[in-house]
Amino acid sequence: MRLNPIETILQTYPAVVLDGALATELERRGCDLRDPLWSARVLLEAPDLIRQVHTDYFAAGADCAITASYQATFEGFAGRGLSRAEAEDLMRLSVRLAIEARDSFWVNPANRTGRPRPFVAASIGPYGAFLRDGSEYRGDYGLSEAELITFHRPRMAVLAAAGADMLACETIPCLVEARALARLLEEFPGISAWFSFSCRDAARISQGESLAECVALLDAHPQVAAVGVNCTAPRFVPNLVRAARAATRKPILAYPNSGETYDAATFSWHGETTCEAFSSQAQRWYENGARIIGGCCRTTPDHIRELAARLRPAS
Repeated sequence: MRLNPIETILQTYPAVVLDGALATELERRGCDLRDPLWSARVLLEAPDLIRQVHTDYFAAGADCAITASYQATFEGFAGRGLSRAEAEDLMRLSVRLAIEARDSFWVNPANRTGRPRPFVAASIGPYGAFLRDGSEYRGDYGLSEAELITFHRPRMAVLAAAGADMLACETIPCLVEARALARLLEEFPGISAWFSFSCRDAARISQGESLAECVALLDAHPQVAAVGVNCTAPRFVPNLVRAARAATRKPILAYPNSGETYDAATFSWHGETTCEAFSSQAQRWYENGARIIGGCCRTTPDHIRELAARLRPAS
């Protein structure tokens, strides 16, 4: 198995700084994501913009770019009339764009001061992301573990071989999907992954199982590099991080939403948040045990800049 980039960075630095949102940042820059492919649509229509967003997060201080493959599935691309080969090419493109952004950023010696070489995590979203009906925040798929393995296997195979440093199995809403992904990961022994759950409150993941139970399940899997939460309200994160920390020896990650609230009926966000308030909350996540910290929906490069300055003040 390749060296785990999270473990490598944490040997020298107090925290790993993840990037922020990709989809909502693309929307902020003018992309229309009202499409079953969501952010994967931009792989087809404006890949250079994806590369630029990755670059901007690196410039803001991120140690990791999460690829635009969250909603990139064979089934989703087939619905747009794309062949299997074309779908594979787009999945590989998502990784290549992040690698190109990282390499272009890192080649400049001025960008290397006081920070580790950034890495690329290939995103594997949950089955519910393909459904695009909000079920990644409920987990009520009605699928067995074996059926979920069958769904995820082809995409994981492509992304595991595409050149990313690791995989990001993220926004997992239910324990059965975590078990499926962990079993499937064993088929690709050359790569590690982090597992991140969407949570409904300060103790439970979206379907209702306790986060502690889910984290404990993953503790024995050597390829699981870190565990934690994402796409979750920031106010829940301190308790969730403590629960995870008590259930595993692995590093804990947290990359919640900005603090705004999403209205699924109107497909809109409500409320206000600031970059400074987000980074201030992130300090609490760190104090409670999180060591891999970033942002999810509605966070921007400005959020990550504030976060990096707080977590790595000497950089």
